[in-house]
Amino acid sequence: MPASELIARLADRGLTVGCAESLTGGLVSAALTAVPGASAVVRGGVVSYATQVKADVLGVDDFLLRNGGAVQAQVAREMAHGARSVLGAALGLATTGVAGPQPQDGQPVGRVFIAAGWVDRAGAPQDEVRRLDLAGDRAAIRAATVARIIELALSVLPAVPDRPPAD
Repeated sequence: MPASELIARLADRGLTVGCAESLTGGLVSAALTAVPGASAVVRGGVVSYATQVKADVLGVDDFLLRNGGAVQAQVAREMAHGARSVLGAALGLATTGVAGPQPQDGQPVGRVFIAAGWVDRAGAPQDEVRRLDLAGDRAAIRAATVARIIELALSVLPAVPDRPPAD
């Protein structure tokens, strides 16, 4: 199970994770916290379903949101770094997109952006963002997004520096 693998790998390295979720509405956090031992690595999650919450809580650029909507790669990137920062996590994960049944912000149903954000050893922000074009109904799109963000987290984990041991 990928969520179990992610939790185990984070724990082995002393790393933490925080989530910023829009279309998934807390499903990513739920998948991670369903794993025994998750409390050692999951810092929390922000369900930023409303666009303004993305700006007010996660620090997503308000101009970006007003001019392009919430469903774009840069929004996912900023959400991931916002989650990392607000929740004090080594790795921030973010989901934003259109689960349906109607298009949103000029984006079709199934258009999703996922992102992972971290800080390298020099303190510079790093991230990976992926665009997904998913098929199916609302539940299928949300479930596929959860699976894909966990896969993304596993794929970027080698680039996230280990945390120094606590004093």
